[in-house]
Amino acid sequence: MLNRARRRGNPLRRGSDRVQWWLGSVLLATAVLALPAAAAAGFATYRAQLHAGQTASATRQPVEARLTADAPLADSGTPAKVPATAAWTTADGATRTASVQVWSGERAGSTVTVWTDARGAVVPAPVTRGQAAQDGWLTAATLATTVPLLCLCAWKGSLLLLDRRRLAQWDTEWTLVEPHWTRRQPS
Repeated sequence: MLNRARRRGNPLRRGSDRVQWWLGSVLLATAVLALPAAAAAGFATYRAQLHAGQTASATRQPVEARLTADAPLADSGTPAKVPATAAWTTADGATRTASVQVWSGERAGSTVTVWTDARGAVVPAPVTRGQAAQDGWLTAATLATTVPLLCLCAWKGSLLLLDRRRLAQWDTEWTLVEPHWTRRQPS
Protein backbone atom coordinates (compact mmCIF):
# COMPACT_ATOMS: atom_id res chain seq x y z
CA MET A 1 0.00 0.00 0.00
CA LEU A 2 2.80 2.38 0.91
CA ASN A 3 4.58 1.54 -2.35
CA ARG A 4 1.48 2.52 -4.34
CA ALA A 5 1.22 5.84 -2.54
CA ARG A 6 4.85 6.56 -3.39
CA ARG A 7 4.28 5.77 -7.04
CA ARG A 8 1.33 8.13 -7.30
CA GLY A 9 3.26 10.96 -5.71
CA ASN A 10 6.37 10.48 -7.84
CA PRO A 11 6.93 13.70 -9.82
CA LEU A 12 8.96 11.80 -12.44
CA ARG A 13 6.11 9.44 -13.25
CA ARG A 14 4.42 10.58 -16.44
CA GLY A 15 0.84 10.03 -17.51
CA SER A 16 2.07 7.57 -20.13
CA ASP A 17 3.74 5.56 -17.35
CA ARG A 18 0.40 5.26 -15.59
CA VAL A 19 -1.28 4.20 -18.84
CA GLN A 20 1.43 1.61 -19.39
CA TRP A 21 1.02 0.22 -15.87
CA TRP A 22 -2.78 -0.02 -16.12
CA LEU A 23 -2.68 -1.51 -19.60
CA GLY A 24 -0.11 -4.09 -18.52
CA SER A 25 -2.22 -5.03 -15.50
CA VAL A 26 -5.38 -5.44 -17.58
CA LEU A 27 -3.63 -7.47 -20.29
CA LEU A 28 -1.94 -9.72 -17.74
CA ALA A 29 -5.26 -10.34 -15.97
CA THR A 30 -6.88 -11.10 -19.33
CA ALA A 31 -4.17 -13.57 -20.27
CA VAL A 32 -4.39 -15.33 -16.90
CA LEU A 33 -8.21 -15.44 -16.90
CA ALA A 34 -8.16 -16.84 -20.44
CA LEU A 35 -6.79 -20.14 -19.16
CA PRO A 36 -9.84 -21.21 -17.13
CA ALA A 37 -12.08 -19.77 -19.85
CA ALA A 38 -10.25 -21.92 -22.42
CA ALA A 39 -10.76 -25.00 -20.26
CA ALA A 40 -14.48 -24.21 -19.95
CA ALA A 41 -14.79 -23.69 -23.72
CA GLY A 42 -12.97 -26.97 -24.37
CA PHE A 43 -15.29 -28.83 -22.01
CA ALA A 44 -18.35 -27.20 -23.62
CA THR A 45 -17.10 -28.24 -27.07
CA TYR A 46 -16.54 -31.80 -25.83
CA ARG A 47 -20.06 -31.99 -24.38
CA ALA A 48 -21.65 -30.52 -27.53
CA GLN A 49 -19.76 -32.92 -29.83
CA LEU A 50 -20.63 -35.86 -27.58
CA HIS A 51 -24.30 -34.88 -27.62
CA ALA A 52 -24.23 -34.51 -31.41
CA GLY A 53 -22.65 -37.95 -31.71
CA GLN A 54 -25.30 -39.52 -29.46
CA THR A 55 -28.07 -37.84 -31.42
CA ALA A 56 -26.57 -39.02 -34.71
CA SER A 57 -26.21 -42.57 -33.37
CA ALA A 58 -29.94 -42.65 -32.70
CA THR A 59 -30.80 -41.77 -36.31
CA ARG A 60 -28.05 -43.69 -38.13
CA GLN A 61 -27.28 -47.36 -38.33
CA PRO A 62 -24.14 -49.21 -39.36
CA VAL A 63 -24.40 -51.55 -42.34
CA GLU A 64 -21.86 -54.20 -43.34
CA ALA A 65 -20.90 -53.67 -46.99
CA ARG A 66 -18.44 -55.50 -49.24
CA LEU A 67 -16.00 -53.89 -51.65
CA THR A 68 -16.94 -54.60 -55.25
CA ALA A 69 -13.38 -54.07 -56.54
CA ASP A 70 -9.86 -53.76 -55.16
CA ALA A 71 -9.15 -50.37 -53.63
CA PRO A 72 -6.55 -48.47 -55.68
CA LEU A 73 -3.07 -47.97 -54.31
CA ALA A 74 -2.25 -44.52 -52.99
CA ASP A 75 0.01 -42.32 -55.13
CA SER A 76 2.57 -41.85 -52.37
CA GLY A 77 2.96 -45.57 -51.70
CA THR A 78 2.16 -45.09 -48.01
CA PRO A 79 -1.13 -46.34 -46.57
CA ALA A 80 -3.86 -43.75 -47.09
CA LYS A 81 -7.63 -43.63 -47.40
CA VAL A 82 -8.87 -43.83 -50.98
CA PRO A 83 -12.35 -43.99 -52.51
CA ALA A 84 -13.70 -47.41 -53.43
CA THR A 85 -17.12 -48.82 -54.34
CA ALA A 86 -18.98 -50.93 -51.79
CA ALA A 87 -22.31 -52.75 -52.06
CA TRP A 88 -24.80 -53.91 -49.42
CA THR A 89 -28.33 -55.27 -49.22
CA THR A 90 -31.00 -53.24 -47.41
CA ALA A 91 -33.64 -54.69 -45.09
CA ASP A 92 -36.18 -54.72 -47.95
CA GLY A 93 -33.80 -56.74 -50.15
CA ALA A 94 -32.62 -53.96 -52.48
CA THR A 95 -28.92 -53.79 -53.34
CA ARG A 96 -27.24 -50.44 -52.90
CA THR A 97 -23.79 -49.20 -53.84
CA ALA A 98 -21.82 -46.17 -52.77
CA SER A 99 -18.34 -44.78 -52.83
CA VAL A 100 -16.65 -45.15 -49.43
CA GLN A 101 -13.24 -44.27 -48.02
CA VAL A 102 -11.08 -47.34 -47.31
CA TRP A 103 -7.38 -48.02 -46.83
CA SER A 104 -5.45 -48.32 -50.08
CA GLY A 105 -4.84 -51.88 -51.24
CA GLU A 106 -7.95 -53.41 -49.65
CA ARG A 107 -9.14 -56.41 -51.66
CA ALA A 108 -12.51 -56.93 -53.31
CA GLY A 109 -14.91 -58.68 -50.96
CA SER A 110 -13.44 -57.06 -47.85
CA THR A 111 -16.05 -56.01 -45.32
CA VAL A 112 -16.41 -52.31 -44.50
CA THR A 113 -18.88 -50.52 -42.25
CA VAL A 114 -21.12 -47.95 -43.92
CA TRP A 115 -23.42 -45.66 -41.94
CA THR A 116 -26.87 -44.99 -43.40
CA ASP A 117 -29.81 -42.84 -42.38
CA ALA A 118 -33.49 -43.81 -42.28
CA ARG A 119 -33.81 -43.33 -46.07
CA GLY A 120 -30.83 -45.59 -46.73
CA ALA A 121 -28.53 -42.79 -47.85
CA VAL A 122 -24.87 -43.01 -46.86
CA VAL A 123 -24.02 -40.52 -44.10
CA PRO A 124 -20.87 -39.84 -42.08
CA ALA A 125 -20.28 -41.95 -38.99
CA PRO A 126 -21.40 -40.40 -35.71
CA VAL A 127 -18.80 -38.54 -33.67
CA THR A 128 -17.06 -40.87 -31.24
CA ARG A 129 -16.08 -40.07 -27.66
CA GLY A 130 -12.44 -39.87 -28.77
CA GLN A 131 -13.23 -37.42 -31.58
CA ALA A 132 -15.29 -35.29 -29.18
CA ALA A 133 -12.38 -35.26 -26.71
CA GLN A 134 -9.97 -34.33 -29.50
CA ASP A 135 -12.20 -31.40 -30.54
CA GLY A 136 -12.47 -30.25 -26.93
CA TRP A 137 -8.69 -30.35 -26.42
CA LEU A 138 -8.13 -28.53 -29.70
CA THR A 139 -10.56 -25.78 -28.73
CA ALA A 140 -9.00 -25.38 -25.27
CA ALA A 141 -5.44 -25.37 -26.62
CA THR A 142 -6.29 -22.85 -29.34
CA LEU A 143 -7.87 -20.44 -26.89
CA ALA A 144 -5.20 -20.96 -24.24
CA THR A 145 -2.49 -19.95 -26.72
CA THR A 146 -4.32 -17.38 -28.86
CA VAL A 147 -5.59 -15.07 -26.11
CA PRO A 148 -2.21 -14.68 -24.33
CA LEU A 149 -0.50 -14.17 -27.70
CA LEU A 150 -3.01 -11.46 -28.59
CA CYS A 151 -2.43 -9.85 -25.18
CA LEU A 152 1.33 -9.93 -25.78
CA CYS A 153 0.89 -8.35 -29.23
CA ALA A 154 -1.35 -5.65 -27.73
CA TRP A 155 1.27 -5.00 -25.03
CA LYS A 156 4.13 -4.70 -27.50
CA GLY A 157 2.07 -2.49 -29.83
CA SER A 158 1.04 -0.19 -27.00
CA LEU A 159 4.67 0.09 -25.87
CA LEU A 160 5.67 1.17 -29.37
CA LEU A 161 2.96 3.84 -29.42
CA LEU A 162 3.72 5.06 -25.91
CA ASP A 163 7.46 5.20 -26.60
CA ARG A 164 6.85 7.13 -29.83
CA ARG A 165 4.75 9.63 -27.88
CA ARG A 166 7.36 9.90 -25.11
CA LEU A 167 10.14 10.55 -27.63
CA ALA A 168 8.07 13.25 -29.34
CA GLN A 169 7.46 14.93 -25.97
CA TRP A 170 11.13 14.68 -25.13
CA ASP A 171 12.08 16.29 -28.48
CA THR A 172 9.65 19.12 -27.84
CA GLU A 173 10.99 19.72 -24.35
CA TRP A 174 14.60 19.50 -25.52
CA THR A 175 14.07 22.21 -28.13
CA LEU A 176 12.94 24.47 -25.27
CA VAL A 177 15.78 23.59 -22.88
CA GLU A 178 18.72 23.10 -25.25
CA PRO A 179 19.42 26.81 -25.94
CA HIS A 180 19.85 27.47 -22.22
CA TRP A 181 22.27 24.60 -21.77
CA THR A 182 24.38 25.04 -24.87
CA ARG A 183 24.07 28.84 -25.21
CA ARG A 184 23.12 28.24 -28.82
CA GLN A 185 20.33 30.09 -30.53
CA PRO A 186 17.40 27.97 -31.71
CA SER A 187 17.31 27.45 -35.44
